[in-house]
Amino acid sequence: MDARTFLGLESTHNPYRWALPVSPGVCTPGGFLFGGCGLGAAIEALEGTTGRPVVWATAQYLSYARPPEVLDLDVVVAVTGHQVTQARAVGHVADREVITVNAALGHREIPHEGTWAAMPEVPPPSECERRELRINTDGDTLPDRLDVRLAIGRGLAELPGPGAPGGRSALWAKLPEVLDMSSASLAILGDYVPFGIGQALGLRAGGNSLDNTLRVGRMVSTGWVLLDIRVHQVVNGFGYGDVHLWSEGGVLLGTASQSTIVRTWRELAER
Repeated sequence: MDARTFLGLESTHNPYRWALPVSPGVCTPGGFLFGGCGLGAAIEALEGTTGRPVVWATAQYLSYARPPEVLDLDVVVAVTGHQVTQARAVGHVADREVITVNAALGHREIPHEGTWAAMPEVPPPSECERRELRINTDGDTLPDRLDVRLAIGRGLAELPGPGAPGGRSALWAKLPEVLDMSSASLAILGDYVPFGIGQALGLRAGGNSLDNTLRVGRMVSTGWVLLDIRVHQVVNGFGYGDVHLWSEGGVLLGTASQSTIVRTWRELAER
């Protein structure tokens, strides 16, 4: 299964319009479309329309989409160059705009490259406990389709407690149904800064994403992805951070970054 099938994204007779039925399998336990799935679907639509791979994509989240709604994604190609395409995808339910994604797509061959970020030393996935969810689900939401394990950080029973040193935490994650790693897969897995905010504060907290940006690195085959989460700041009710996405072999697959409305779990439960 590829990411497009995992998400349930459908092409239409119009090559610039795609449709995402909002099923529980792409939603949070709270019953709304998971932000990373929205970005992933937009990336698949942009790549499918332009025929070029995403270099960079950023999503602005404007409202919620819930089952059984259908999110229509309209692709607009602004500029097509010899090597780079600039485009956007606007996701809406009827006339209600839900997500706007801007992106650059393309590929360039140059003789120079390097990676200067460093993968943290963590136990392998087989030695890490599965992350416990704060909400009991019916078994059909997105978290039920993921295998996520705690590599650096505190488990549910250990919160509240001391905040993560340096605002850093880490999770091993994989999409058991997806065989091939892709930009859309990274978008789904990269949406974990809210988890890191709770770890950094040492609280049962997280939040809702205002935006999510993915920059794609070298794509290699990997079963597990290490989510190396770094929270930079929480201030004025908002939190900021990024996620380096590493293959099991230490290849930097990409980097995600987010701005988040910080909320305690009690506030989230009341929404």
